Amino acid sequence: MRTLLVIGIGAGNADHMTVQAITGLNRADVLFIPDKGAKKNDLADLRRGICDRFVTNPKSRRVEFDVPVRAEPAPSYRSTVDDWHEAIAAIYEGLIRGEIAEDGCGAFLIWGDPTLYDSALRILERVRLRGNVAFELEVIPGITAIQALAASHKMALNRIGDSILVTTGRRLTEEGLAENAGSTVVMLDGKCAFNTLADQDVTIHWGAYLGTPDEILISGRLGDVGARIEQTREEARRQKGWIMDTYLLRKPGE
Repeated sequence: MRTLLVIGIGAGNADHMTVQAITGLNRADVLFIPDKGAKKNDLADLRRGICDRFVTNPKSRRVEFDVPVRAEPAPSYRSTVDDWHEAIAAIYEGLIRGEIAEDGCGAFLIWGDPTLYDSALRILERVRLRGNVAFELEVIPGITAIQALAASHKMALNRIGDSILVTTGRRLTEEGLAENAGSTVVMLDGKCAFNTLADQDVTIHWGAYLGTPDEILISGRLGDVGARIEQTREEARRQKGWIMDTYLLRKPGE
């Protein structure tokens, strides 16, 4: 039976690669590298660089594939994502059937960790449920943007006896800060949702391109640095054509 490895490759720094991840790369006969278009070619280049650096298996080959662009949410966010995942599942199925031998091994290289705000595992479950191709799945964890953010800001994610909430920019806009979480990590925020918060005394620790030579870090009282983060983020996105950023919000207190 085919074996499929879903490998977390870290938040953008090749040094984030674990020994387990490197071993996985070298087990695979074929490495699948997604291409999200010219504006995000850096992301494919980083994956290629990881393969160049760590893959020593002479039988290994790379297969690049185009990732369809997700439509704007209509009529609903969930239905839009569902349609997008269905389109990607069809691509995954074709890659598995066409590129991996019956007893072969393939690998998807996943940004950060496959289990945190990444859809590869859900999409592969769609492929399995279609019943057209069988495979065994193995998941190899990776360094997340959350870990990289905390390390770059030289801070602990949690305060003593306090809880942490991990959420998205969309939900932060809709729900605000949770009352029972002293620290909130926000991911997948393309619209600077922190600007919607009424409490400007919250501390924000923000980071983009974490762990890479292009890393940008800003922290401080939200009311003092919020506008600077938004401006910095827009300038960086315009220069590179893409941006990946994450931030932690912390209510005043110990």
